[in-house]
Amino acid sequence: MSNSGENKRKVAEFLLRIKAIQLSPENPFTWASGRKSPIYCDNRRILSHPEIRTFVRQLATDQIDERFGRLEAIAGVATGGIALGALIAQELGLPFIYVRSSAKAHGTGQRIEGDYSGISSVFVIEDLISTGKSSLSAVDALREAGLEVKGLLAFFTYGFPDAVQRFKESECQYVTLTDYPTMLEEASKSGYINEVQKEDLDSWSSDPMAWSESRDK
Repeated sequence: MSNSGENKRKVAEFLLRIKAIQLSPENPFTWASGRKSPIYCDNRRILSHPEIRTFVRQLATDQIDERFGRLEAIAGVATGGIALGALIAQELGLPFIYVRSSAKAHGTGQRIEGDYSGISSVFVIEDLISTGKSSLSAVDALREAGLEVKGLLAFFTYGFPDAVQRFKESECQYVTLTDYPTMLEEASKSGYINEVQKEDLDSWSSDPMAWSESRDK
C-alpha cells in the first residue's frame, strides 16, 4: 500500500462515511477555542469500525515503513493517538508509550506514560493536525525527555499554513493519510455537499478566523 492519491481519497471517503468528519457550513460547530467552524473531526470513530480501522492501521504502517524505515518505539498523542498508535505499534512489533496533554497532577507527575528506558528515539502518532500546537507540544515533551523524534504521522490535517510553518520551525517531519482538499473533493463528488457549500468550505480553509468572525456578526 503506497501513499497514492487513491489511498488519500479512500481514507477521506471512510472518514466522511462513518461521520468522523462532519461538515455543516450553515450551522457551524464551535471549537474549544471559541471559533466557529464548518467542520468537526473526531477520528476516534475509526476505532468502532473494524474494517476501516484495519485499513487505516495497515496504511499507516506501510507509510511509516516506506518513509521512515526501522524505528525503536511508537508514541501516541493523548487522547486521539493512543488507541490507534498502540495498534500501529503492535503491527510493527514495537514498544508503545503515550504523551499526555499536560503532566498529571498526582503520583509521579509525569507527562510521558510507559517504559522508555533503553529507547533513544520514537515515532509519533497523532489523530489530527489543526494548528499543530498540541502535536508539537508532545514532540517537545519527548525531546525534553531525551528522545529523538524521527517523525510524526496524523490521519487528517486541515493544512493550515501556520501549522505547516510550525512543523518546519520545529524540524519535525510529518506525513498525513489524507487532507482537507482531498476530503472536500470526495464530499463534493459523493453529493455530501453542493457547489455553494464547497465554495464556503474553501473560503473557511483560506482564512478560518475571518470566516468565524463573519458567522459571529
